[in-house]
Amino acid sequence: MHLLLIEDDLDLGRSLQAAFRQQAGFSCEWLRRAQDAPLQLADVAADCVLLDLGLPDGSGLALLTRWRRADATTPVIVITARTALEDRLAGLDGGADDVVLKPFAIPELVSRIHAVVRRSARQAHENWQFGELVVQPRAHAALLAGQPLPLTAREFQLLVELAREPGAVVAKGRIAQRLAPLDEPVDAATLEMHISNLRKKIGAERIRTVRGIGYQLVA
Repeated sequence: MHLLLIEDDLDLGRSLQAAFRQQAGFSCEWLRRAQDAPLQLADVAADCVLLDLGLPDGSGLALLTRWRRADATTPVIVITARTALEDRLAGLDGGADDVVLKPFAIPELVSRIHAVVRRSARQAHENWQFGELVVQPRAHAALLAGQPLPLTAREFQLLVELAREPGAVVAKGRIAQRLAPLDEPVDAATLEMHISNLRKKIGAERIRTVRGIGYQLVA
């Protein structure tokens, strides 16, 4: 999972990046100013955004409002030291999926991230099931007929992207953008190679190619 963190506190930003990587296996891009934030969330490949309300050059709430007016659907969790009820309500009313008060425990924040991403993916449970194929995003694992699948990091993230919206056709460009934060950018040939390798492990019939558009995971 890839996160976008917008937080000006140096110590907190550094500790969160390290904790996400070491404790949860997340990659995390960290920005410290409102002016560095993307104009639209569709421009970044983040699964979830962590947004501080009090930024040195602008309002986190203003960023959130702008994103939601553009119909951005990426989950956003507000992280704030403002404990007043009106501040928390302003975040939720402005389009935040959750509000977490500082200081917070990393395991709780990770659980909340998983929860909002799961809701965004329209998955009610920790395990996403497609017939005999089970995807476990939180455990970074996948099972086929009850047996663990030996997937690489790329293959697993690719499977998660295909499973995120059951029955949907996922565009090639979107998949490549989502996979890029793991390492170098993914070109068309590399993506096809990963698709081929994943098909060999989960069954070629489970990934349907929609010519000129992308791929679809089928049960």
